[in-house]
Amino acid sequence: MGRAKLHHIPGYAWHLTHRCHDKAFLLKFARDKRRWLHWLFEAKKRYGLVILGYTITSNHIHLLVYDTGRDQVISRSILLTASRTAREYNIRKDRSGAFWEDHYHATAVETETHLREGLIYVELNMVRAGVVDHPKNWPFGTYSEIFGGRQRYRLVDTATLMRLLGIGSRELLKSAYDSWIREKLSRGTNEREPKWTESIAVGGERFVVEIKERLGVRAATSRIIPAYEGRTGTGPDREEGASYILRENDDPYGSILMGKKGLLSNSVKLGAFTIDL
Repeated sequence: MGRAKLHHIPGYAWHLTHRCHDKAFLLKFARDKRRWLHWLFEAKKRYGLVILGYTITSNHIHLLVYDTGRDQVISRSILLTASRTAREYNIRKDRSGAFWEDHYHATAVETETHLREGLIYVELNMVRAGVVDHPKNWPFGTYSEIFGGRQRYRLVDTATLMRLLGIGSRELLKSAYDSWIREKLSRGTNEREPKWTESIAVGGERFVVEIKERLGVRAATSRIIPAYEGRTGTGPDREEGASYILRENDDPYGSILMGKKGLLSNSVKLGAFTIDL
């Protein structure tokens, strides 16, 4: 197994998306979602992964984390969680072959306002999919943990989350979280936003410039654009002009920086499948 190189920049929040192979519904059963959560908890215990939020769907996962700078914590955690979940599923189903797509996508997220937007975007995934009408009815997301009162096997580092959001107490966090969700649902703007799953960074202009500079040669061909560019209609990005994204070159396979897998990815072979880290 090759050793993964760390491409995450310490000191930032990251939104990670990892999809099942060919978008197959390999996580459709509750037992497999619970096993993914179990191994995510193991990653938290073993490596000190700082988890800010998550949602598991039937064919992909969303995970918000904070990079503290410890040695390859994010990549090692994803490797553990993905590989063990896949192995258990394949054994149970007497199945072989890839469980996950070759790589997960990582997007740096500016804290406070943009982190809040990212959390709610992740939280409302299953509402967008028409599975539930409110995240309180989906047991495999951050909402169930924040409002469920569960103390054992907690995944979210609420102290770090509150600090990054600029919130002073758990009660204020619950109140704010609920109001953000109600506001988003009432506005009827719960649509898919590619910036969260296709960008290198999301935030204010200064933040995005900083990420591009810190990535250096790895982001040399990327470009900074307003987050609303290419979208139709109106929305908070278009109205306020406050959000920008760092987007990869439209032809990542032509970039000398990205090799065959993309700017923020490195491959680790694991049996019959590959995880990019």
